[in-house]
Amino acid sequence: MVNERQLDEYFGKKTLEMIVKQPLELTGTLSRFNVIAKVQGGGTTGQAGAVRHGIARALVQADAGLRPKLKSAGFITRDPRMKERRKYGLKKARKASQFSKR
Repeated sequence: MVNERQLDEYFGKKTLEMIVKQPLELTGTLSRFNVIAKVQGGGTTGQAGAVRHGIARALVQADAGLRPKLKSAGFITRDPRMKERRKYGLKKARKASQFSKR
C-alpha cells in the first residue's frame, strides 16, 4: 500500500509498480512482507524510486545478508539530486531578469 491506497491504484502505470517491487523480487521476498509506505512531494516516478529505496533499506535491516545483492543492483544508493536553492538578486536559482545594454 502507498498513501493508504493499493499500489496499482496509486501509481497507475505498470512500470512504476515494477520499480517499487524490484527489491522484493530481486531478493525473493515478495510473498514474505507486506509494505505500507507514505510518500509526498516530487512526481510519481520520483515517489516510486523513493519507495524502492525505502523497501531496500528495510530489507537490509530485516536481513543483513541481502545487502550485497541490493547494493550491486543500486537500490541502497540514494539519489543525490535536489532542487537548487534560490539566490538573491535572481528570480529563481539561475533565472535572472532580461539583460539590456541601454
